[in-house]
Amino acid sequence: MANITIIGAGGYVFPLRLVADVLSFPALQSSSITLMDIDGERLEKNANVVRELVNHHNLPAKIESTTDRRKALTGADYVIITFQVGGLEAYKLDKDIPLKYGIDQAVGDTLGPGGVFRFLRSAPAYKAIAEDMLELCPNALLINYANPMAMACWYLSSLGIKTVGLCHSIQGTTRMLARHLNVPYEDISFTSAGINHQAWVLEFKRGKEDLYPRLREIMNTEHVRGPEENGGRSRRP
Repeated sequence: MANITIIGAGGYVFPLRLVADVLSFPALQSSSITLMDIDGERLEKNANVVRELVNHHNLPAKIESTTDRRKALTGADYVIITFQVGGLEAYKLDKDIPLKYGIDQAVGDTLGPGGVFRFLRSAPAYKAIAEDMLELCPNALLINYANPMAMACWYLSSLGIKTVGLCHSIQGTTRMLARHLNVPYEDISFTSAGINHQAWVLEFKRGKEDLYPRLREIMNTEHVRGPEENGGRSRRP
């Protein structure tokens, strides 16, 4: 039985998706999963959803929830980080401050000035978790699902924590490309190099058909349309 701890389990998207992913594997369905967040109200909402999922499928998984990080980390085999320090208010500043000085970031959470801002305010939280892990679960593997991905993994590794970074970006991106092409996702095959936010889709096919020419055509067409044709929204390259 694996002991899995999710730090930041009160989030709206990743915690619930990750628990569903974990429990989809028969080998992990008897795991003990501890959900931890500093926001007890949001934590309990998600914990109740997870318990309903476990009960609905009659799984042997054990679900616990706590706002005590040290309790959550004690004896963990795997620690998953999903939190965002500062919330959406700070995230907005990650983008707005660089823009004020002429640096326009489509997303300011991963690299560039916005990514550095997020890392600097997140580093104390990472350090506190690392110190607790070295004491309470020194052999645990930390799986990072928080941005900035590369900076966070580098820092946690430098603190002596066994760390890997993961993201749903490949699945999400390939589904998005299929939607642009109006092709059912189940008909798609692809080859990707790299993971997370540094992935390249080398092949994107339907059967033997190379879909890249169509993708380029669609992207060029959408780029040259005016805002009126795009539902009032301008598109940028």
